[in-house]
Amino acid sequence: MLPSIDDCFARGYDRLYAGDPAGASAAFRCAVLLDPAGGEAWAALGETLAGQPGGTPEAISAFQHAVLLDPGSWHWRTGHAEALLRGGRAGEAVERFALLAAERPDAAVVRLGHARALAAAGRAGEALGEYREAVALRPDDVGAALALGALLIAEGDALAAAELLQPLARRHPDDARLQHRIGEAWVALREPDKALAALRRARELDPDDGHGGAALIAALEAGEGADLSAAYVRALFDRYADRFDRDLVGKLGYAAPDLLRDAVDRLGGPRGGLRVFDLGCGTGLAGVAFRPLAGHLAGVDLSPRMVDKARDRRLYDSLEVGDVVAALESSDAPWDLLVAADVLVYIGDLAPLFRAAAGHLAAGGRFAATVERLEGAEAFALGPARRYAHSESYIRTAAQSAGLRVLMTEPCTPRREKGVGVPGLLFVLER
Repeated sequence: MLPSIDDCFARGYDRLYAGDPAGASAAFRCAVLLDPAGGEAWAALGETLAGQPGGTPEAISAFQHAVLLDPGSWHWRTGHAEALLRGGRAGEAVERFALLAAERPDAAVVRLGHARALAAAGRAGEALGEYREAVALRPDDVGAALALGALLIAEGDALAAAELLQPLARRHPDDARLQHRIGEAWVALREPDKALAALRRARELDPDDGHGGAALIAALEAGEGADLSAAYVRALFDRYADRFDRDLVGKLGYAAPDLLRDAVDRLGGPRGGLRVFDLGCGTGLAGVAFRPLAGHLAGVDLSPRMVDKARDRRLYDSLEVGDVVAALESSDAPWDLLVAADVLVYIGDLAPLFRAAAGHLAAGGRFAATVERLEGAEAFALGPARRYAHSESYIRTAAQSAGLRVLMTEPCTPRREKGVGVPGLLFVLER
């Protein structure tokens, strides 16, 4: 005897609540077969599949059937948008969440979904606005606040992240996630003592270190927090690696590698066979520009995930994870060309790097780099976006002190920020 549709639904929800999603989805498939025109069966199948490994494509299809059968069901439309986002179709998810948010602007779950979709689509500015709306509608939602805090830190407003999360942490003192995110904010703000206090508290609450705080704590205890923390830069770019090229080239108009290659070409010299070291290589965008000049192309970056992305380009002869100064100092053979494309914004005092460059460039070897330009007599300064700017007079003085000759300095625009060109300075030094 065939089961009734009520039997299929009863078994499906029984299996779902028992923690058996495979059994639940089998039961809801039975309901769909018995009533293919019933939106509830399709939606139940979609909800069950959405949480299963590999189930997202079928979940998208099931929700789509449900919405076609009943376009007015707000809950099913939300499920469809969530499934699209989970399936990597961020652009489509943004469109559907936007329609839902226009209809239900007071629905925190929709504003939160819209925010996550916008962030996944690389639209961070719009995502921040939606996250703020979601947190305002649901002020005690720790997950929403954590997501907003992470995006604020990534977008250079770590102080706003700390101000958002600290009151919430007082209401939820035993939440390790909050303590860890607050610690990340203090790292970005160059407050190592406060960062250590929060990160150590997170480790006490989560001895298994599910949030990866051990590396940050070790770096801070070793003194890396006195400057713009290498641990923070590493963590920031590890998170950013998957969308780095799309955002940097598309949204920010990143031009530093091409500007440097043009400058090197204008100065003349050998057209190939050079030993080139890409300092702070990121995903390898400078490698694309300089590979034609290189007989041997090496790269180094603090972020392991960035190095993985660079390795995928198959341009580099060698790659390593590490600090640029340490990598230079440990290298053996001299280099013909050092390149640092929009990297020195994360280093304040350039004297150690210039000394390392002078000690490891071949005679006549060159060092080409960009910095953010600082007007006035000050050597360097940390800006509100947590990046350093350097003055031309400082570059010249530091180069001379290291034994390097200035071949070229000129204004440039290495990238855009909030639609406006960032004032930069390009320089080429020679040993």
